[in-house]
Amino acid sequence: MLILYGHPFSSYTWKAQIAIHANGLAYDFRILDEDHPENAQFVQQNGGPLGKFPVLVDGDVVIFEATSIIEYLNLHHSGDEKLIPDHDDAAIGMRMLDRVFDNYVMQIMQIAVGEHLREGVAPDQTRLSDARSQLRQSYAWLEGWLAYYPPTGIITLIECAAAPSLFYADWVEQISDEYPKLKQWRTHLLSLPAVSRCVEAARPYRANFPLGAPDRD
Repeated sequence: MLILYGHPFSSYTWKAQIAIHANGLAYDFRILDEDHPENAQFVQQNGGPLGKFPVLVDGDVVIFEATSIIEYLNLHHSGDEKLIPDHDDAAIGMRMLDRVFDNYVMQIMQIAVGEHLREGVAPDQTRLSDARSQLRQSYAWLEGWLAYYPPTGIITLIECAAAPSLFYADWVEQISDEYPKLKQWRTHLLSLPAVSRCVEAARPYRANFPLGAPDRD
């Protein structure tokens, strides 16, 4: 059986889990918390240079980094729908959007989260303002892109990357009515069974969100 090391509240853990759920794969989830130090030790040893999660184990194979995990699942545990298309040009476009969500949504959202974690009740307001401004720039770009990417019930690398990044980014800088397609798409993504399963599993940990988790979602 597949083994995934991660945490239910982690956006990158979600990213890998969504791919696993979409393909209907059985897996053993090993949580990183104070009650399971052995899991943290495994990740420290197998999660790359900085010991980061999620980490996937499949027999003797160990893969870290969420996108690489999805690439691996696509090759070795693919379901009826491919997570990444076989056509090279289509695959390149999909991987490009994966980078957009990781670098221009998820990473920017984490700047704001990290500022609150470092500074507590007195975060640097300039850094927070800059992060929110950059998120709005990303929202505007994605609003235009969505004119060519209508919502479906299919899970691909794009949905795996988009769902967790937009879920948490909206908590940092709420997606306003200025971006109706993006706002609707986020709602659609959270309704997909492979995604909603992650949303519900993470619900008990919402008090840990340093900016204060909103009542929505």
